[in-house]
Amino acid sequence: MVVGKRCFTKPAKDEDLHNPLGVIDAQGWLGGDIANQQVLCLAAGGGRQSAIYAAAGANVTVVDISPAMLELDRQVAQQRGFELRIVEASMDDLSVFSNAEFDIVIQPVSTCYLPNIAPIFMEVARVLRSGGIYISQHKQPTSLQTSLQRSENGWTLDQPYYRTGPLPMLPLNQGQGSRLREEGTHEYLHRWEDILGGMCRTGFVIEDFIEPFHADPDADRSSFGDRCHFTAPYMRIKARRSSQVTRSNNKPQLVIPD
Repeated sequence: MVVGKRCFTKPAKDEDLHNPLGVIDAQGWLGGDIANQQVLCLAAGGGRQSAIYAAAGANVTVVDISPAMLELDRQVAQQRGFELRIVEASMDDLSVFSNAEFDIVIQPVSTCYLPNIAPIFMEVARVLRSGGIYISQHKQPTSLQTSLQRSENGWTLDQPYYRTGPLPMLPLNQGQGSRLREEGTHEYLHRWEDILGGMCRTGFVIEDFIEPFHADPDADRSSFGDRCHFTAPYMRIKARRSSQVTRSNNKPQLVIPD
């Protein structure tokens, strides 16, 4: 991913840091001020997310499983004079962190890389303080079902909604990769009940939900903007940590405080 310099691995630019909250929180979900807040950028290596939140005044920890991606965060922090805590870990195992350690968890598109996302939500719930905010972005399941090339009859649903195992992998270096799918990477379709229900079952209350707008009715046929006119590629969720969570028979269980 780093070698290919894909769009989601490019570090923050100067213009991203002039008004950082305007760049990463256009909806105002973070309340307009995150100075001195403990922010976890989860599965967010690459030198963009961590830099923007640090520029907004937060105390930033960035977690990623890729050492190469985290190296970009180190480089940006050194160049910009930011203090970051950089941790190599998987998004579904945050055992290096204490309970209720963070005020905010930010997770860009990444859940599609794991077959089971319930442990992610359990771990985020554990490391967030009560009342903490979890903002995450995910690939829309319908978009992952939809063909990558438009046929004579339009865009089609090529993949089943109820499925096990990864989606068919796109081969490397054949020009099929895009903002919709990545080459040489296992990706998994997660149903709405897995994402929204999974958050609710682990102690989160969903406060807002948007589908970032990428549609362009005037775009060239078969382009990214054309496809997005028919199916939204992403969803962005604001959830708030509301209760304690325990494990019972390996299933999430809520314990509501008195």
